[in-house]
Amino acid sequence: MAIETGNIAQGQFDDQDLQAAEKLTDTYGKLNAELSRAIVGQNEVLKQVMIAMFCQGHCLLEGVPGLAKTLMISNIASLLSLKFNRIQFTPDLMPSDITGTEILDEEEGTGRRRMRFVKGPIFGNIILGDEINRTPPKTQAALLQAMQEFQVTTAGETHELEKPFLVLGTQNPIEQEGTYPLPEAQLDRFMFKIQVGYPSFEEELQIAEITTAGGLPSLNSVMTGDDILHIQRVVRKVLIARSVSAYAVRLVRATRPEEPDACDLVKKYLSWGAGPRACQALLLGAKAHALLDGRVHVSADDIRYVAYPVLRHRLVTSFSAESDGLTTDNLITKLIETVRED
Repeated sequence: MAIETGNIAQGQFDDQDLQAAEKLTDTYGKLNAELSRAIVGQNEVLKQVMIAMFCQGHCLLEGVPGLAKTLMISNIASLLSLKFNRIQFTPDLMPSDITGTEILDEEEGTGRRRMRFVKGPIFGNIILGDEINRTPPKTQAALLQAMQEFQVTTAGETHELEKPFLVLGTQNPIEQEGTYPLPEAQLDRFMFKIQVGYPSFEEELQIAEITTAGGLPSLNSVMTGDDILHIQRVVRKVLIARSVSAYAVRLVRATRPEEPDACDLVKKYLSWGAGPRACQALLLGAKAHALLDGRVHVSADDIRYVAYPVLRHRLVTSFSAESDGLTTDNLITKLIETVRED
């Protein structure tokens, strides 16, 4: 597929960047085709996970049990030739169970003892934090430095994490007893919150037939870690007009009820709006979405597409919203309808 270059500023992209961008659209099609051999449906979930990865972001996936979230994430890691680690979050999980720990080691021959760091499961490329809200805040916080700084500090020593690095946390929306809801500061570390919905009738029928007929197929690798790192650099070079950037900022500012020009809808139904990190996530996500669509320039439609996964976990609804049955997605839709593009 030929990349739609539009008006590229001189020196913005070199030939290698353009080749990587053009190759990405074909690679994304191959990713979908390969994943569909093991996972039925969920194309939008795959798309949003890939957008986050190309932006060096992290995702929170919310969906009821049995929707193949874990299987899909492990298969994505296989398709990308990346190391996958799964951490099952439980109330007794300790921070060292995630980051690793220092142990007393004895050298062979000399008998000398020394402290040695044993890496925890956070040292991987794709990390699945299963049911992340089932562990206490102290353990949840062990992820913060890794997600933000791509490094882990233990016993005063800093250990760099291998890139690409992506944390995918899962939550069950229907069983809240015995959970520790993620604080807003940690929710804000996730670039996207992705809703994993039920499959359609035809998809569910296909799932039932495939999974009861035999083993799942082995998938072929489509990308490498180096490919992903290059795309991450290319994403930041994607062009975005000042008017489109301004539209994204207006959309984020429109979520804040304390703003003087906030609309009545926001004042009534939102207690807290999104912060500046949401603006960054909107612009980066829109750039990656444009690349997947075969373009190296961002449109307002790209902003609107990523608005839902970017904003839905950054908005705090009021009691009025709950009593009127309005979700954050409902409010995002209404804001998109009201916020002007220019």
